[in-house]
Amino acid sequence: MSISFGRTRSGAEAATSDLAGRGPMLLAMVLAVLGYQINATMLSPALPDVIERLGTTTAAAGLSQTLFFLMAAIGQVTLARLSDQRGRKPMMLLCAVVLIVGNLLCVFAPNIEIFIAGRVLQGVSAAMFTLAFLTLNQLLTPAGFGKAAGIITAVNGGLAGVDAIAGGQIADTIGFRGIFVCSTLIAVAGLLGVRRYVPDVPPTADADARFDSRGIAALALGLTGVLVGLAQGAAWGWTSALTLGFLLGGVASLVFFVVSQKSAANPVIDLDVLASRRAWPLLLTTICTLGGAFGAIALTIPLFSQDARVGLGLSAVTAAVLFLTPIQLIGVVSAPLTGRLGPKIGWRTVVVAGAIANFAIFVFATLFLHTEWILVAALAALGVTYGGFMLTGLNGLAVTTAPKDKPGSLSGLNGACFGIGASLGIALASAMITAGSDAGGVTEAGYQHAMYAALALLAIGVVTALLIQRPDPAESEDADGERQVVLTHH
Repeated sequence: MSISFGRTRSGAEAATSDLAGRGPMLLAMVLAVLGYQINATMLSPALPDVIERLGTTTAAAGLSQTLFFLMAAIGQVTLARLSDQRGRKPMMLLCAVVLIVGNLLCVFAPNIEIFIAGRVLQGVSAAMFTLAFLTLNQLLTPAGFGKAAGIITAVNGGLAGVDAIAGGQIADTIGFRGIFVCSTLIAVAGLLGVRRYVPDVPPTADADARFDSRGIAALALGLTGVLVGLAQGAAWGWTSALTLGFLLGGVASLVFFVVSQKSAANPVIDLDVLASRRAWPLLLTTICTLGGAFGAIALTIPLFSQDARVGLGLSAVTAAVLFLTPIQLIGVVSAPLTGRLGPKIGWRTVVVAGAIANFAIFVFATLFLHTEWILVAALAALGVTYGGFMLTGLNGLAVTTAPKDKPGSLSGLNGACFGIGASLGIALASAMITAGSDAGGVTEAGYQHAMYAALALLAIGVVTALLIQRPDPAESEDADGERQVVLTHH
């Protein structure tokens, strides 16, 4: 198979034809990313069941979530850069295999340690999202990419809310292990679909270039140290040798990582790109958005809604139906619509509008945490602002503004920031909840402080979104552009 760039059809007609002709490929990608995603969305209402069945603590369950999203960050930046050299499809197949192995570990986990090991492997497979976006950007027109990116992003919230309800039902009946059986079946279908229908697009970088394994190791150690230290600080003691060792060791590793990138022949991150206002404000916006929103959605609210002592005392199914399903269901509709809107009004505009709206909605959610129906309405609105505008806009902006010679650099790093932000949000929420516990369990103040932490992160995200550099019209492609990849089979 060879690939050449040419001009064929134009505008919306080309984009529509692109998607219609690539339906099996897009479906394969949807299944591949869904296999990963339901391990985040479907497990959230089942966290109390994990704690009970594995005989563990809230802090340990929070750590499993932190490491899951931490490895998602490391996997995305690593495999996205590797795909520039080795090709997108081989890395997608690797992600699917790693996910299946991680799922099986969680299915048969006899204790929290094996469960965490499985979650770590599952997290690595998050790179499937970035790889899908990069592949679509190489194959479709800008308008076609926007529509396809919206569809893939819709999966980022789960399976239209069905998975959250199913996760709660499974937790209330057969237990959390059934969730990973479902994920395994979807992951196997995704693996077969990617192998059959996703074309081999050519690498965009020299395949013989040396991969910066030293930089990846430093990045992994740094992120692990900082995020685990934050997640476990309340349980270990903020001034304990263990907590300080993780935090200081993590910071030192991150400093070494930045310094090492200056002399690396093939750096993981192009520091010139990172230093520009098209990159660092975008990355901070992604981290703060995911940290604030996901920390609350995936940990604080599921635990609070099922807490019979100081929370709402709901069952896992009811909590999922009220607080998780609306976000996902509305996101399935709003993400594709945002994908159509982004190329027309600009991805930066989408991101700024979403950041401001997210913050406003979370103010209501925080102030009315104990008012069930106001909380339901606020979280449902996040289906538009978070599930639609922010998730689609951040991905679209990263892919379309990345350096042309290293398309996996900014998008891979932004994908990593999704994992870093989610991990940071979980870590902070877990720390706030643990710190606000007494002999009887979590207190009302613990949940409230976790929401305040989420609100603070979202406020920072508004500021950084406004700092993102406006795209240069001379460098951007027209929303109805005619760029297209023509595949010819030999």
